[in-house]
Amino acid sequence: MIIGVPREIKNGETRVSMTPNLCRRLVAMRKRVLIERDAGRSAGFLDREYEQAGAEIAADPDDVWGAADLVLKVKEPLEGEFERMREGQTLFTYLHLAAAPALGQALKRKRVLGIAYETVEAADGSLPLLKPMSQIAGRLAVQVGAYFLQSQNGGSGVLLGGIPGTSPGRVVILGAGNSGAHACRMATGMGAHVTVLDVDSRKLDALDAEYHGRIVTLVSNPANVERALAESDLLIGAVLIPAARAPIVATRDMVGAMRDGGVVVDIAIDQGGCIETIHPTSHEEPTYVVQGVVHYAVPNMPAMVGRTSTIALTQATEPFVVALADKGVERALAEHPGLARGVNTRDGSIVHPQVAAVLGG
Repeated sequence: MIIGVPREIKNGETRVSMTPNLCRRLVAMRKRVLIERDAGRSAGFLDREYEQAGAEIAADPDDVWGAADLVLKVKEPLEGEFERMREGQTLFTYLHLAAAPALGQALKRKRVLGIAYETVEAADGSLPLLKPMSQIAGRLAVQVGAYFLQSQNGGSGVLLGGIPGTSPGRVVILGAGNSGAHACRMATGMGAHVTVLDVDSRKLDALDAEYHGRIVTLVSNPANVERALAESDLLIGAVLIPAARAPIVATRDMVGAMRDGGVVVDIAIDQGGCIETIHPTSHEEPTYVVQGVVHYAVPNMPAMVGRTSTIALTQATEPFVVALADKGVERALAEHPGLARGVNTRDGSIVHPQVAAVLGG
């Protein structure tokens, strides 16, 4: 098996899908590894480290895509990469097809076996390859929100933690999953007043127990969301429905009721976003203003901390990559039901039920 690692081309992307340590392990298994030149540089991994681990460095992305049986990436292929994919190839990466119908069509047309990190499941039904990036995005969302709340960055000038004699900033988090829980941890650590809303009362119970009543937990419904947003300084969208488009939880009118200079950070933007006024932004142009509120929606937010994110991601993907390399793709999928649930496209069709429900087969 030839395993290829192209350099990520998404705007501002700094992560890489393989560390030298993982490369060394695959080479020891007698697999050929092709790494595109400078693929790991932004994450602090140099070509010579991959060469020392036994990889071959390719100067051209076509050399990687053209030779690889298994392509490992971080982010979904962009339009310029569609024609580099080929029939019979396996692609293992974040796909988020519910928000990327053109990519879904390209994978079908090229008859690529597309395995999406975000739908691979552990034995308990959790999402082990989504978890580390969700945790990082949740923590970064508060940092980003605090930055854009600063007056010189277009915000209302609120310090989230306040100081004695002033009120702390108010943070509202929509969703109490991995990203929402980690956003809550960061915001409470900074001393903010935190409200978390979710439709799952068990998640709210767990957070309430963890913080001993130091946060407000509310069942997510339109009335509660509207009241919470009217008093908020920072809104963080962290709603996830695996493989499906995120539902709109905060409407345009709700966002319009926020104070001028408030900030919205939508972590769910990979799946279309859960805030009606949101659309994707980039690391080069991260924000825009709607109804006096600053909006931030960079889909590859974890790329802000490329080295940490790369290490966290590859630690999670390594067992699955090793299984694919060691057993071959079909045997690995047959023996690992959770990995098989990561398959989104096969033989020219979309086969994941939730994705197919959005895009069709």
